[in-house]
Amino acid sequence: MGFRGADVKILDLSLRLFVIPFNVASIWIAVKNKQDNSDYGKLEFNNLIGLKYMVCISAISAGYALFAAVSSYLRCLLTKAWLFFVTDQVLAYLMVTSMAALGDFLYLAYNGDQVISWSEACASYGKFCSRLKLALGLHVISVCCFLVLAVISAYRVFRRFEPPFVPSKECEQERT
Repeated sequence: MGFRGADVKILDLSLRLFVIPFNVASIWIAVKNKQDNSDYGKLEFNNLIGLKYMVCISAISAGYALFAAVSSYLRCLLTKAWLFFVTDQVLAYLMVTSMAALGDFLYLAYNGDQVISWSEACASYGKFCSRLKLALGLHVISVCCFLVLAVISAYRVFRRFEPPFVPSKECEQERT
C-alpha cells in the first residue's frame, strides 16, 4: 500500500493552500495586537523583535506556499523537484525557529525570569498575551503543515533514486 503520484500531488497542493490562511491570520493578530497600561505604557508589535521575526517568516512562507501551489500546474517548474525540496526544508526550519522564538517570548512574558529580575508581563498585559497565544497556536498549525510539506518534497525527490544495494547476510556468508 503505497502512495500514488496523484495522491501526493493532491496532498501537497491541499497543504500549501491550507497553510496560507493560518499564516495570514497569525500575521494579522500579531501586527494588530497592542495594549496600553497606565502604569507601564503601551505594548505593541513594533516593540518586539521576536514577534517581528515570526511575522516576517510567516509572510515569506505564505507567499512561497501560494507560489508553489500556483506553480504546481506549470510543467517547467514541476520538474524542478529539488528546488521545492530545498526551499521546503529551509522554510520548515525557519518556521520552527520563529515558533520557538515566539514561544520563548510568551514563556518569559507569563513567568518572568527571577534570576535577572524580570517580572511577568502578562499580569499587566493580559489581553496582549492572550492574543499572542492565539497567534502562536495558528503558527504551530502552519509549522506542522510545513513539516509535512518538507517530508512530501523529500519523498518526491528521493523516490526517483533506487535504494542502495545491500547484500543479504546469506550472500556474505557464502563469500567467506
